[in-house]
Amino acid sequence: MKFISWNVNGLRACVGKGFEETFKALDADFFCLQETKMQAGQLDLQFDGYTSYWNYAEKKGYSGTAIYTKHTPINVTCGIGIDMHDHEGRVITLEMSDFFLVTVYTPNSQDGLRRLDYRMEWEDAFRAYLLQLDARKPVIVCGDMNVAHEEIDLKNPKTNRRNPGFTDEEREKMTTLLANGFTDTFRLMYPEQITYSWWSYRFHAREKNTGWRIDYFLMSDRLKDRLEDARIHTDILGSDHCPIELTLAL
Repeated sequence: MKFISWNVNGLRACVGKGFEETFKALDADFFCLQETKMQAGQLDLQFDGYTSYWNYAEKKGYSGTAIYTKHTPINVTCGIGIDMHDHEGRVITLEMSDFFLVTVYTPNSQDGLRRLDYRMEWEDAFRAYLLQLDARKPVIVCGDMNVAHEEIDLKNPKTNRRNPGFTDEEREKMTTLLANGFTDTFRLMYPEQITYSWWSYRFHAREKNTGWRIDYFLMSDRLKDRLEDARIHTDILGSDHCPIELTLAL
C-alpha cells in the first residue's frame, strides 16, 4: 500500500507545473496534499478511481489540505475538534478499517517567531488528538510538519538555531510526539541519510541542495513491522517541497 504526501504550495500553480502527470506516475493508494491555497469551487481536479476530500482555510489563498484515496473510508473528519485550531484547513483524518490516516499542515512559527506561542499550543493539541486516535487503532500521520527535528535534517543547523522550524521548542515537541509511541519512518529506514524535502526559492537553494527535511510520514510504533520503505522524491519539481512516500505491507 503506497502513501504520498506533498506540500504543493498552491495547487493551482502546481497543476501548471505537471502535477497531474506526477500524480498519475506515482500511482498512490492515498495522495495527501498540504498548502493547497484554495477555496471550494476554484479547481475541479479529479482522477479516475479516486475520491477526494478537502479542508479549506477560511482565509482565501492560505493553507488548506486534501486527500485523494482509492479506498473508501469509514469516516472522514476535518480539523481536530478545537475551534481555535480549526479555521485554517490544516488537518484531514480518514478512518480506515485498520488504521487512521491523518494529513497535517503544521503552523509555521513565522518571521521573528511571532507565532511560536500559538505553535506550541497547536503542538500540544495536535499530539493529544493523535493519541486519542492511537488509543483506538494505529495512526499514520503525514505532511509538512514545519520542523527539522535533528541537525542532520537541515543543511546549516548552526546558523538556523533560532529560525522558524529549528527552534529548540519546536524540535522538542517532535521529540515528545515520537516518545509517545510514534516512529519517523524515513529516519528509521535511513538513520544516516541526508535528504531534504524543502528548499527556499531564494539563493538557488535547490540547485545547491541547501534544504531542510520538514515533511514526514510518522506512524504508530506498532506498525513498524509493516514498513517496507520511506522515500523522498527530490527529483520531482512543481513546488518548493518535493513529494514523500511511505510503503506498507498489506
